[in-house]
Amino acid sequence: MSQFILPPEPLTNEAIAERLTNTAIKQLDRGLIKKRNLVYLELNGCSGNIISLLNGQNPDFEYALNSMVDLRYSNSLMAAEGEQAIAKLMEVMNDDFILAVEGAVALKNNGLYNIIGSRQGKPLTGLEAARMLGDKAESILAVGACATHGGVSAARPNPSESMGLQTVLPEKKMIKLPGCPVHPDWFLGTLAHMLLYGEPETDNLGRPLMFYSTLIHDRCPRRPFFDRGIFAEKLGDKTCLFKLGCRGPVTRIDCPTRQWNGHVNWPIRDDTPCIGCAQFGFPDAMAPFISYDTTRVVKDE
Repeated sequence: MSQFILPPEPLTNEAIAERLTNTAIKQLDRGLIKKRNLVYLELNGCSGNIISLLNGQNPDFEYALNSMVDLRYSNSLMAAEGEQAIAKLMEVMNDDFILAVEGAVALKNNGLYNIIGSRQGKPLTGLEAARMLGDKAESILAVGACATHGGVSAARPNPSESMGLQTVLPEKKMIKLPGCPVHPDWFLGTLAHMLLYGEPETDNLGRPLMFYSTLIHDRCPRRPFFDRGIFAEKLGDKTCLFKLGCRGPVTRIDCPTRQWNGHVNWPIRDDTPCIGCAQFGFPDAMAPFISYDTTRVVKDE
């Protein structure tokens, strides 16, 4: 009797993230694993990460959240508002929950530069919420550049004295997903991994290796131009963008193979240098984003 040999499973980044989320949903349906409570807290930022997550596919963000977790609180997505919303946030602390935080924590004036609601007639600051929920959470995800290290919210001159989430929760272990914004797969894939197998393996900075293990430069389709010393002189040129300020050589993330907007494109393919948004230190450490002479020698400097 001949044996059937199944074709190998696709190993693309997109396929791996999709398998993780689909497997999690199937095991939830079979009762093999349980839904977990999720609090998605937005602090000092532009809400760009939650908007990016709404662009998720295979599965889409709404389906994933309804099927994989019980979303107990979200500044942007929940129907409740005002004191009712904050009451729901307080109720969560009596249960086990995963805490996902986007946005930085504003420290100035004891956090009054970022107020997320009102509790018992007093303003509830992002700083207070981050500490309360962080102490109670079973697992913590720092979502996006502002949450992982301050990001744009902490860029010079940083009038709100914003910091990354770890600054106010120094003893807590957290998974960090830097990016501006975070890719839907990075968040949903990490969440699915936590439901199925526990927290994913991370590097020494807390980033999941399944997404952040390789430099953009090492998988860049324009790498052959770099190796041969053929560099773009202006935006729109099809050769290596390094001398225009590309931060691919210092940025660890899988954009070259995952791509964005439904996995159809990414900055370098569209002739724009990588600005290093997924690397710690963004944006100050990555500026200027575009330069026409990054290898110049400045006299008297």
